[in-house]
Amino acid sequence: MTADIIATVVTVLLIAVGCVGIVFPVLPGSIVALIGLVIWAFVVNAPEGWVVLALGGTLLIAGMSSSLVLTGSRLRRREIPNRTLLFGVVGAVVGMFVIPVVGLFVGFLVGLLLSETVRNRNLNTALASSWAAAKAMGVGILLELTCALLASLTFIVGAITYFLTA
Repeated sequence: MTADIIATVVTVLLIAVGCVGIVFPVLPGSIVALIGLVIWAFVVNAPEGWVVLALGGTLLIAGMSSSLVLTGSRLRRREIPNRTLLFGVVGAVVGMFVIPVVGLFVGFLVGLLLSETVRNRNLNTALASSWAAAKAMGVGILLELTCALLASLTFIVGAITYFLTA
């Protein structure tokens, strides 16, 4: 097997792990996918590799940045403090071990709700702000995943072009 085939397989795996890491935020998904594109560009050392790195890297960085900015601005607009998100993350980690598969999401929501209930001392207000925080995080994840999938499509087109013209 040649180095370009091995690099392509490794890149496919890293992009797949990156997309999973975006949905299940255990790994920095966009960064993992970007590492895959960098590896492929340097190993194939062809115009297709550099174009894929430029376009795919731009998409990944744009997705990651816009996800953070969009989520942060929505949370600030609702005056939801970072402490609430920290409790959500702690709840997600606990939930991941208590309830397999869906525990990450359930734990995050429970952590948000508990933190907001303590902060607001009103269950209805806590439910509303927890739901707003969950929606903001969901929209951010969806936006970042969309950009990562577009970057993976860029890689697929670039890899097919590279191997057909090599």
